[in-house]
Amino acid sequence: MNRWPEILAAGAIAAAIAGAVLAQGPSPDTQRAVAVAALPSGGEGAAFAITGVRVFDGERVLPAANVVVRDGRIAAVGAGAAIPAGIGVVDGAGRTLLPGFIDAHTHSWGEAQRDALRFGVTAELDMFGDWNRIPALRAQRESLDATAQSDLWTAGATVTTAGGHGTQYGFPVPTLAADGDAAAFVAARVAEGSDYIKLIVEDFSTHSAERRLPTITPAQVAAAIAAAHAHDRRAVVHASSQADALHAVESGADGLVHVFHDAAASPAFVAATRRSGAFVVPTLSVIAGFAQDASGSALAADMRLAPWLGVEQRSALQSTFPGAPRPAAFDNALRSVAALHAAGVDVLAGTDAGNPGTAHGASVHGELALLVRAGLTPVEALAAATSVPARRFGLDDRGRIAPGLRADVLLVDGDPTADIAATRAIAGIWKNGHAVARPRMDQPATAPAIAAGALLADFEDGGTGVRFGHGWQLTTDAMAGGTSIAEQAWAAEGAAGSRGALRVAGEIRPGFAFPWAGTMFHPGAQPMQPVDASARSELVFQARGDGRGYQVMLFSGPSMQAMPSMQAFTAGPEWREVRIPLAAFAGADVATLRALAITAGQPQGAFELYIDQVELR
Repeated sequence: MNRWPEILAAGAIAAAIAGAVLAQGPSPDTQRAVAVAALPSGGEGAAFAITGVRVFDGERVLPAANVVVRDGRIAAVGAGAAIPAGIGVVDGAGRTLLPGFIDAHTHSWGEAQRDALRFGVTAELDMFGDWNRIPALRAQRESLDATAQSDLWTAGATVTTAGGHGTQYGFPVPTLAADGDAAAFVAARVAEGSDYIKLIVEDFSTHSAERRLPTITPAQVAAAIAAAHAHDRRAVVHASSQADALHAVESGADGLVHVFHDAAASPAFVAATRRSGAFVVPTLSVIAGFAQDASGSALAADMRLAPWLGVEQRSALQSTFPGAPRPAAFDNALRSVAALHAAGVDVLAGTDAGNPGTAHGASVHGELALLVRAGLTPVEALAAATSVPARRFGLDDRGRIAPGLRADVLLVDGDPTADIAATRAIAGIWKNGHAVARPRMDQPATAPAIAAGALLADFEDGGTGVRFGHGWQLTTDAMAGGTSIAEQAWAAEGAAGSRGALRVAGEIRPGFAFPWAGTMFHPGAQPMQPVDASARSELVFQARGDGRGYQVMLFSGPSMQAMPSMQAFTAGPEWREVRIPLAAFAGADVATLRALAITAGQPQGAFELYIDQVELR
């Protein structure tokens, strides 16, 4: 099976997370000039009203009502609610006012919170993220200030084991040893500030007949859930098989953050889940991606959404998971949701945005339609994205439109309580009572031009620095579940008698279909940030090594998940000049150059490579 798309998706995630940590300002997309919506804005000391509007308040439908907002909160709701003199008024005739949506399963980095808010998602529940951000995230969501971002809660680091799912993205994460103390591990996550505890029970058996991952034991699952509850935290579980999901529910899990897809839910599982009171976040959007049913592409083509999709969002929606389509997995998921919902199990809308076929914000509108397809009414689907996740995750100040609650609201044309797709016709968004500007994103931003000068790095400074860009970063198949290793360091005696060079060494190890290890150069200020290198025509560098073959991979294009173009070279014991025309990288777009990687691949074994005088001429 060709696994390159999976490999690169993992690399893109790792680079994106690194970029989020290192980012010092908005991306080019957010720097373009935008027109601010001509809508009244609330906020501290301000007020506005929406009149004669249909209201779905998170639980019930009010056919026609006035809604008054003051100081960032809902002040009044009702057909007879008085409109104070002198405040701004929005005509709600023919429109529906909804609570801001809550996406109950995301992986949020980079521009995710901005992208989400642009589509009326005012809160996201991150299911694996950077725990160092938690204090800032908490401060943001407690504020009533104007913001261009959705609020974010996060599990931080997950409960997973060494080499297990969640460890493959190229950055260190804490892991629970096979004989480790789950209670102590959970206590450490609580100390980091995790809003809830997420457990990963995933051996990959539902995805592949060949590949297996280590995972936490059933005893650790039960112990981690008990520990989360002892610390007054909810425990949610990622499980892809019905057997693992049933054990999690019977062990007291508060919820499942996917619906399993190896089989449709059995009556015994439905009964156990109903009895336990656990909820389910089906993430049908990402499971639809297994079926390769083009639902993501259909969202990207919907003109009610398309003009507000960024380049990365559009590309992500149009991408797919690798391998053959698996329609049975999606069918199993739909049938399971129908059975669970019919039994009275709480179903929450979550997209697993960050994966192929999904995009932050936009995919919630697709998830709502999939929930309706699975048997929920439009009103029940709307509740699954508003009041139900607010109640189940304890988000007490949002998820409903009621006096005293936060004024996170979404105004749409038409009636989504009858036609769920009407949520896509967005007429206005308010966050904390402030009108949210919705920049059109259908005029792609131009990537900044690559820095002047051909020389990228000559290693004459006694280190591994570069003349421009983010620098050299190790890359190995470990980010996609492999075991290959690499190290890099400055080495004395470079090409043609120069002072030094970059030494990259390591070992290609078994365990992955297309192993790799080496170094990657990012020409932008942040990892994988595109730059315009169209004024350059050739990559030139000096190389010497152990006689084995290596490859240069060029990453480019509108999406970080795009496959690279590759060119091979051989590095013998003597320094030699390697010259590769950029035009030789088939399909590459050097106007959006993201990275250049120099790596070893097959055969397995140790490798040692030196490079010097790296130029983009």
